[in-house]
Amino acid sequence: MDEQAKRGRGVRIVRLANFVTESSGGLRTALRELGTGYAAAGHESVLVVPGRRDADEETGQGRVVTVASPAVPGMGGYRVILDRRRLARLLRGLRPDRLEISDRTTLRWTGAWARRYGVRTVMVSHESLDGLLRLLPGGHRRLADRLNAGTAGTHDRVLCTTSWAAAEFHRIGARNVVQVPLGVDLEHFRPDRYDLRLRAEHARQDELLLLHCGRLSPEKRPERSLAALAALRARGVPAVLVVVGDGPRRVGLEAVAARDGLPVRFLRYVGDRDRLAGLLASADVVLAPGPVETFGLAALEALASGTPVVASAESALPEVLGGAGMAAPGEGPAYADAVLELANRPADRRRTAARRQAERYPWSAAVAGFLSAHDLGSGVPAATSGGR
Repeated sequence: MDEQAKRGRGVRIVRLANFVTESSGGLRTALRELGTGYAAAGHESVLVVPGRRDADEETGQGRVVTVASPAVPGMGGYRVILDRRRLARLLRGLRPDRLEISDRTTLRWTGAWARRYGVRTVMVSHESLDGLLRLLPGGHRRLADRLNAGTAGTHDRVLCTTSWAAAEFHRIGARNVVQVPLGVDLEHFRPDRYDLRLRAEHARQDELLLLHCGRLSPEKRPERSLAALAALRARGVPAVLVVVGDGPRRVGLEAVAARDGLPVRFLRYVGDRDRLAGLLASADVVLAPGPVETFGLAALEALASGTPVVASAESALPEVLGGAGMAAPGEGPAYADAVLELANRPADRRRTAARRQAERYPWSAAVAGFLSAHDLGSGVPAATSGGR
C-alpha cells in the first residue's frame, strides 16, 4: 500500500478511450458521468481521449488530456490514438494507480503495459466482439473466443454492462468478469420535459411521432427505423419519424426517405441537451434498432423521459428495457407491430412504466459499481504500488 492509501486519500484513476467523437455519443456521456462520480468520491480522475489537437484541462469530471489523433475514414468523426510510444510515455508521466480502458481493440495492449508496472486494470466492454463479428460474412466465433481470452488474460477485471455483453466471456470460462450497468441522468431526462410546442414542430396532433436517436453508422442499422415507418404508413398509420444523429449512412438514408416519400426529418446532432430531453419526452415511441448494443444509453434516456422504446431483439436492450419497451426481430417491418402495441397502451401507463424502469439505473449506482471493480468500493482506497 502506498502513502496515499495509508493517509486515506483517493487514488489516481487514469481512463483511456478510443473511438470517441468530439461532441456526442453514449461513450462520451458515460465517461463524463463516471469521471464526475470518481471525483465526488475523492479520487483523482484523468481521462485520456483522442481529438483534433493536444489539450490538457481541468473539468468537472477531473483532468482531461486530449491527444491529437487521426480521424477514422468513413466513420463520421471517430478518432483513435495510434501512437503507442507517445501514449506509453504519457502513462508513465501520469503514474496511474488504476487504469480503466474503454476500447478492446486498439488499446488492449495497455493491459500488458500496466502489468509490467504493477497497475491494476479494468477493461470496460462497451462493445460485443461476438456481435460485431456477426455482422461480417462467415463464422467468427473461434476468432471472438481467442481475442476475448486474450482480453480476459491481460486485465485484472473485465467489466460488462449487461449479462448479454458478459455472455461471450462466460462462454470461454473467464473468471474475472464483473457486471455493472451504466446509468442515466434522472434529473435532466424527465417526463415533465414533454413540450406541446416542440412536438408540434415535428408532428400534427393526430400523427404518431417516432424518434430515432443514435449514430447513423452500419452497426446501428438506422435503415430499420425507416423500414418501420414505411410499414406503418403502408397500414394507413399516420406516423412520422425524426432522426437525431449523424454518421456515414445519413446521405443514403436521406435519399431513401426522399425516394419513398417517407415523412422523415433529419436533425443531425442536437447539441442543446434541454432540446434533446424535450424531444425524447415529446415522442410517442423511440426506436433503437442496433443489433449489437451492449447497453443503450440513448434508449435509457428515452425511458427516463417517459417514452417507451422498441429495440432490436438481437441486442442487450430488451434486458435494459424490461416491460417498458418491446423487442422486435428482423430488418424493420416487425418494429411496426411493436410500435403499435406500445402506442395503444394508455399514455399515462406507458409513460409511468418507462420512468420507473429508468429509475433502476441511477448514475450513483454505476459509479459505485465501477469503483468496486477497481477494488475501491469501501474503506480506505487501496492503491497499487510499483515504480513508474
